[in-house]
Formats: sequence, C-alpha cells, structure tokens
Amino acid sequence: MDKITWNDFAKVEFRVGQIAEAVNVVNSEKLIRMVVDFGEFGQKIVFSGIRKYYQPEDLLNKKTVFVVNMIPKKVMGEDSEAMIFAASTDATSGQGDQVDELSVLILEKDLPNGTKVF
Repeated sequence: MDKITWNDFAKVEFRVGQIAEAVNVVNSEKLIRMVVDFGEFGQKIVFSGIRKYYQPEDLLNKKTVFVVNMIPKKVMGEDSEAMIFAASTDATSGQGDQVDELSVLILEKDLPNGTKVF
C-alpha cells in the first residue's frame, strides 16, 4: 500500500451528493451514468462501473460520498466529473473484474447535498 501525506489527502475534496438520475449506458456492460446533485455546487455527471451490482432505480435519490475535484475524464463521449465512493471485496484497487461484492456507501443521516466530508 502506498502511503500519502496529510497534504496529499488535503487535496481531495469529498462532498455529499444525491443521485438525481441514473441510467444504464448503452453499449456497456459495466457503466451507469448518473446526474448527481451537489446543492449549491450544482450538478455533475458521473459514470461508474457498478452496473453488475446495482440497477439504476436502486440508486435514485440515494445520498453518498463523491470525490468532486477530479480532472474530468471522457467516458462514452461525455465528461465524468466526480467519483463515487464504494467498498468492494477486491483486495487490490477495486478496479478489477474479480470483485465479488460491491457496496456504494450510503449516508446514515440526511445531510444537505454538497456537505463537505472529512
């Protein structure tokens, strides 16, 4: 495991987001496209490879944690502007196909969209 400094960690901005829209991406077996509401910070499009574990309707209106200060990445011709937090049984990076289980981290309490997570 690579170690990071407090300064490295401080660069990452975590915010509460509510999934306002979620659809399976056509021509992809892995991707779900979401529109996420971050309150006063607006909405962002987020693509995530969680389709094996979630149906889009199961994600609607859920509040979870996202990394919001990522450089956008082109996915299926659109910018993916944030990254959803999830836990998996994959012992490596969470990106492998060997993941048996995956769980999006859902907030226990109803905090406002855009709330900073630390």
